[in-house]
Amino acid sequence: MSTENEGNAVPPAPSAPPVPVDAPAAAPAPQGQAGQGPQGQAPQGPYGQGAAGQPGGPGVSSSAPDPSWPPPPPPAGPYGDGGSGSGSGGWGSSYQQPAPKSGRGRGGLIAGILVAALVAGGVGGGLGYTLAKDNDENTGSTTVSASTNGGDVKRDPGTVAGVAARALPSTVTIQAEGTSGEGGTGTGFVFDKQGHIVTNNHVVADAVDGGKLSATFPDGKKYDAEVIGNAQGYDVAVIKLKNAPSDLKPLTLGDSDKVAVGDATIAIGAPFGLSDTVTTGIISAKNRPVASSDGSGSQASYMSALQTDASINPGNSGGPLLDGRGNVIGINSAIQSTGNGGFGTGQSGSIGLGFAIPINQAKYVAQELIKNGKPVYAKIGASVSLDDSAGGAQITDEGAGSSAPVEPGGPAAKAGLKPGDVITKLDDRVIDSGPTLIGEIWTHKPGDKVTITYERDGKERTVDVTLGSRVGD
Repeated sequence: MSTENEGNAVPPAPSAPPVPVDAPAAAPAPQGQAGQGPQGQAPQGPYGQGAAGQPGGPGVSSSAPDPSWPPPPPPAGPYGDGGSGSGSGGWGSSYQQPAPKSGRGRGGLIAGILVAALVAGGVGGGLGYTLAKDNDENTGSTTVSASTNGGDVKRDPGTVAGVAARALPSTVTIQAEGTSGEGGTGTGFVFDKQGHIVTNNHVVADAVDGGKLSATFPDGKKYDAEVIGNAQGYDVAVIKLKNAPSDLKPLTLGDSDKVAVGDATIAIGAPFGLSDTVTTGIISAKNRPVASSDGSGSQASYMSALQTDASINPGNSGGPLLDGRGNVIGINSAIQSTGNGGFGTGQSGSIGLGFAIPINQAKYVAQELIKNGKPVYAKIGASVSLDDSAGGAQITDEGAGSSAPVEPGGPAAKAGLKPGDVITKLDDRVIDSGPTLIGEIWTHKPGDKVTITYERDGKERTVDVTLGSRVGD
């Protein structure tokens, strides 16, 4: 599955004009036949078929006027251009108000309605006063007061409000700016007491080479920061606050392997620059293969993600995904989008499909970045096709840059894997494509032993492989 992070589609989907809102129907003339405009089809998104709409309203024609009094209403104006039944603008043509009638007709009716409304209002007001007076005299006030006001309410630690109150002081809004002045907003969270903040690589990528970086806490305190290390493939980065305060409280890290579908989730971030925003949802799926990019032409990142329906938007990237007890179980990183920002914004938002890097993987990556400044990737030592139509991850006939498809002396070579083999499982995980295999391998550490199931010449085979390592992007 290809997704987007920070609102840039991968790959960009074709845009489609929105369905115009139906214009109000005009009253038809006493005589004449309404002409029906053509129906427009709503743009079809990736998840279903839109409803049919009518971009143009009916044009109305009229016969000769009746000389009798009162005169008939004037012909209603068309919604479209010249009564053709189709608008020329992207949102449809504007509705033309019919000319007002002369004489009593409409004005008299409106006046009558207003008079009736005033009379009804007067009666209702009188009844209301009488009832209130009787209640005050006979039973006293009917107003019920709470025993405590809103500020005195105690919120249990397990509530969303309780979790948010504990987690918000340890989240930051990150501003990254490149040497060209371009940049963006993202989120991060306190990883340790030394001032290290964990976030996404694509949040700080602009500031890696000589740019400006800052982190602002919910209390308004702002600190300059620097990039300690970034992993493009994992989409994880670690920054460090300059002159970090001594009272930092790192968020508690959970165990993403023990997360279950249906568990409650809480996301914290700065969607569209709105800092310290809290949203809730559940874990919708686990081990979701996701390939994402920031749209800048940089290398894609791969993850076996936690899927959540908590609202995640551009600016949430790098923020914590918490469980119901406030433990970090993931880093919010990508969203699935329809590819259309809507209402002319040009930037997509949440449709309930958000993806987070499991914290068990992110923790390992962050520790390596703090220790070495560079990421360390697990590998099998074979090039696989990124085409998702092979029914698995097929080892290619040629490696990247004309290198060998199977690294000589590497893990795959030692296990006897060859070009043309199609890997269909890694341990108990089904592998349906090359990106899925990469994401699953990167959930492991170098030196881990895995069982690979593959097909060769129509026969299924299995082999144990000890994963190797690669340093740097």
